[in-house]
Amino acid sequence: MFLFALSLFFGSWLSSGVSLEFRYHNSAEVESYLREVNNTYEFTHLHSIGKSIEGRDLWVLILGKNPTTHQIGIPEFKYVGNMHGNEVVGRVLLLQLIDYLTRGYLEDQLVTRLLNSTRVHILVSMNPDGFESSSRDCMYSQGRFNKNGIDLNRNFPDAFSKESVPREVEVRAIMDWLTTESFVLSANLHGGALVASYPYDNSNKGSELQGGSSITPDNDVFIHLAKTYSYTHTTMHKENQCYDSKDFTDGITNGFKWYPLPGGMQDYNYVWGQCLELTLELSCCKFPSESELPGFWDANRGALLAYMQQVHLGVKGQVLDADGNPVLNALVEVEGRRNLCPFRTDINGEYYRLLLPGNYTFKVTIPGHEVLTETLAVPYGPGSFSALSHNFLLQRAEATTPSPSTTQPPQSCTASLIRAYLGDHSPSLASRGLTSLLLLQALFSTILL
Repeated sequence: MFLFALSLFFGSWLSSGVSLEFRYHNSAEVESYLREVNNTYEFTHLHSIGKSIEGRDLWVLILGKNPTTHQIGIPEFKYVGNMHGNEVVGRVLLLQLIDYLTRGYLEDQLVTRLLNSTRVHILVSMNPDGFESSSRDCMYSQGRFNKNGIDLNRNFPDAFSKESVPREVEVRAIMDWLTTESFVLSANLHGGALVASYPYDNSNKGSELQGGSSITPDNDVFIHLAKTYSYTHTTMHKENQCYDSKDFTDGITNGFKWYPLPGGMQDYNYVWGQCLELTLELSCCKFPSESELPGFWDANRGALLAYMQQVHLGVKGQVLDADGNPVLNALVEVEGRRNLCPFRTDINGEYYRLLLPGNYTFKVTIPGHEVLTETLAVPYGPGSFSALSHNFLLQRAEATTPSPSTTQPPQSCTASLIRAYLGDHSPSLASRGLTSLLLLQALFSTILL
């Protein structure tokens, strides 16, 4: 009888009982809640991607029809919260999102279609040590940094900076996580402003710097993603939201245009992880009163769901060799989009390219095979919860020895890859020799850390 009563008590956290309470839950409470969710719903999977300096687990809850393993054709999506420990609204929203998704699966059509077509990863807190040390001040609370006093959003490798710094354990956990999952779309949740910020956050004043913004090859997609969030949010798209912040047209900004930020996580995701990521600033006050939390959820709920749905933009599929086998590490390039690190297929031979509707020419390259060029008409995928599916079938080259143009460096984007392949590929590298040298130094430093 006691155990039954205890289960009912914990059940009050879950969708089968009272909705998750709107308050700030400490790390132990968050872990207890996530474990209970994982034990209750078979479409969830809980695992730790590492530990903080003080030994707290970085818990990730995965939700989807097949939560434990990747399925071919099902894109991987992630939300990361509480990177700055004193910016707490995102942490609360991600707990509420978990509650909403678990209650809605097989009951709500949108939630069901999302989780049947997407594998969703949620890291509620990237900086639990910072959260535990935070004081409840609106703007100037301690707790922003990790236990070592490091800003985690300045600690990632940076393609535009030659500075080499030790990686914090929380940052290393994220970097390792990106090697285990082929993430397609992501957002990290912050506070202190109300805006959707998109890459690049940094620049070395090469040709990526245009009109005060640092522009990626996928700038059109990033602007679409940012506007998807800001216009689905109840107020973000309106100007003058925070008294001490600048006005953001449409509620969006290029990260560098707002302020230069070296070592940021969203640039790292995009350049090295092939994952398009936004930084979402969700509250003028970093640590608002608990009484305001329901209002934040109401303002962001639709935007969080709409943004997740955008993982189905563009094209997805596999690259298959002449024998019909999936090919690891094949280059899948879109004409006119010269990425610093070329997009490549994963261990399943899969590729995902987020693209707006239109016609695009693809070039697919693997050693020993003819270079394949195809033009595809890309529809709007989010409406049907699926990007255009297209497999690239390659033909074996007549020559027995691959030519230099089809010889590829290793999959990781390193200095040697830049020398061998990217010397004339990056917009920022094309402008000046010094730019090339700085980028080579930055990339080489990642090999050693």
